[in-house]
Amino acid sequence: MRVLTPRPSLVGLPKPALAEALRETGLSSYRVSQVYRWLYVRGARDFDGMTDLSRRDRATLAERFSLARPCVSNARLSADGARKWLLRLADGGEVETVYIPETDRGTLCISSQIGCTLTCRFCHTGTQRLVRNLDAGEILGQIMHARDVFGEWSGRAVPLADRGRHVSNIVLMGMGEPLYNFDNVKAAMAVATDGDGLAISKRRITLSTAGVVPMMDRCGEEIGVNLAVSLHAVTDELRDELVPLNRKYPLKELMAACRRYPTASNVRRITFEYVMLAGVNDSPGEARALARLLAGIPAKVNLIPFNPWPGSPYTCSTPEVIERFVDILAAAGYTSPVRTPRGRDILAACGQLRSESRRPNARERREAEQTRDKAVLEDAR
Repeated sequence: MRVLTPRPSLVGLPKPALAEALRETGLSSYRVSQVYRWLYVRGARDFDGMTDLSRRDRATLAERFSLARPCVSNARLSADGARKWLLRLADGGEVETVYIPETDRGTLCISSQIGCTLTCRFCHTGTQRLVRNLDAGEILGQIMHARDVFGEWSGRAVPLADRGRHVSNIVLMGMGEPLYNFDNVKAAMAVATDGDGLAISKRRITLSTAGVVPMMDRCGEEIGVNLAVSLHAVTDELRDELVPLNRKYPLKELMAACRRYPTASNVRRITFEYVMLAGVNDSPGEARALARLLAGIPAKVNLIPFNPWPGSPYTCSTPEVIERFVDILAAAGYTSPVRTPRGRDILAACGQLRSESRRPNARERREAEQTRDKAVLEDAR
């Protein structure tokens, strides 16, 4: 009996990888470029719609490949206009993606892993064990889904009154640590920033890390997007508790990596994220210590009011305490906007993302494979 295997998806392949994947089909480099544009400029969902390819070429592509993308498992709309999508992946895993409409931009917060391995104490995602890395197609698929929703393909975005602003900015601040999935994030961002691909400026993409020091230099050199550092404490003792990764890469090493970051300049400052936890890290002394810690780094500080989640061990600093913190940083010359919590009512705010995905056991993997093979057989018919 012939074993049926799923057709690989072309979604997520940068142009060189796409050319390699299509090499055996005999398509010319010109045709490969056409397929690439259908994928990332026009958002094609099937090969039949690629009308400038011959029927024979379209049939060959459809026989060997798919254009599979994550699909919506659940969608929620916050009272403040934020949207959260639970996206289901081909193997049944799920990730959360959040869209935040703002006055001057539309920001899409995307995930890089199912779950997370970092266990930061204030973060809901950290309570979910790491299931696996997302591949490049699953990372890009989140952006492509948003473009589907807002009709942004082929540069013909049509404003829709009930959907706020369209996606202009991307932040890798969803589920997972992007630098622990470096190769897939790099491949996805290569397509996202390619002028012939999704064509998003590197200046409008921000990658957030908890401080994976060995990968930060490579991130600046090979990906070249803006950097945000999840800091949250000014001493190793407290950061060891809040961000356990600090035990491996302490503040001295982290700040040295920030000073080396290739794109850091007065124009492209590093953003330091600092969640405000009542009675934990919000004293005037800690504000002054933070200013000293950042000395010499082109930086701004995003102060994040703590967003509670079921069972969370912390509470948010009061507005008066946060304002005092802002004043101290401002006096030291640091811009420190207070992030307005968005989507709290649907658990879509910073630190609240969590899916119910988990690593499947052997029985579930067998069932998934049987379901997949059945679908492939039906598709072949």
